[in-house]
Amino acid sequence: MKNIMQLNIKKIIKNNIYGWIFVLPLVIGILMFTLYPMIQSLVYSFYRYDGILKFEYIGLGNFITMFTTDFDEFSKVFTNTFLYALITVPLNLCLSYLLAVTVNQKIKGVTGFRVIYYLPVVIPGVVSGVIWSQLMAPTSFGLFNSFIVSLGKNEFPFFSSANTAMFSIIFMNLWSLGGGMVLWLAALKNIPQGLYEAAKIDGANVITRFLRITIPLSTPMIFYNLVTGIIGAMQTNQTMVFASDGGKGPENSLYFIAVKIYIDAFQNSSYGYASALAWVLFIIIGILTFVTFKTSKWVYAGDE
Repeated sequence: MKNIMQLNIKKIIKNNIYGWIFVLPLVIGILMFTLYPMIQSLVYSFYRYDGILKFEYIGLGNFITMFTTDFDEFSKVFTNTFLYALITVPLNLCLSYLLAVTVNQKIKGVTGFRVIYYLPVVIPGVVSGVIWSQLMAPTSFGLFNSFIVSLGKNEFPFFSSANTAMFSIIFMNLWSLGGGMVLWLAALKNIPQGLYEAAKIDGANVITRFLRITIPLSTPMIFYNLVTGIIGAMQTNQTMVFASDGGKGPENSLYFIAVKIYIDAFQNSSYGYASALAWVLFIIIGILTFVTFKTSKWVYAGDE
């Protein structure tokens, strides 16, 4: 029996050795750059650690600090982050979906429009932040304000005012709708054309076909984009590129949790506290993802 098991193991290794060799770099990368840092940050979250000399075990001290002495700032960053996610996720989902439906039509030159809409996605986030900080400069030197002033209106504050900063960053993110558009297009292309033809024969108009065929059969991609959109929005930190006060924005209006984690870790040298914040963010994202999955009965899963 033992010999048979050994032969089976050798056979499995022989049959799969090349596959394991090919995936080995990915496995090593995940272990070194994902799993190990996660475990390390979990350990650090229970210590007062400055990255050099101080490494003092304090148990749940970092987590207690969030809800006591640092609660005002802690609540501010999470309020900003949740508000940003609450607005930007559904807005980007709807607009990118409508954009995909539009460029999915059989119109002359539509391929060129797809390329144009997707081009901003290939621009690095840092570069995009610099570009938009110049476009939305609060003086007449900014392109948008230059146009507004030419119309005889007062300059719009954009990122320089706490009242308009959140609106400005949400508007700025519409720049990258092309990324979602490509995913939507993949989903739309997989919808059988026979369904539309059958609906036309039954007398269904364009709106009915859109509501009864296009949207229901796109729900798997809607669900995927919803989950990834929530995760991405909760981790946003792009304001560090262009916002005032080190990325916090005027009156902390753009102070997101990921920005606070960066500032506490790399500017204040509070690696232990930053690690604790990161794990709280991880838990919150996990809860939101879990709730999204538990309420996913609306997702079309084929014939059941």
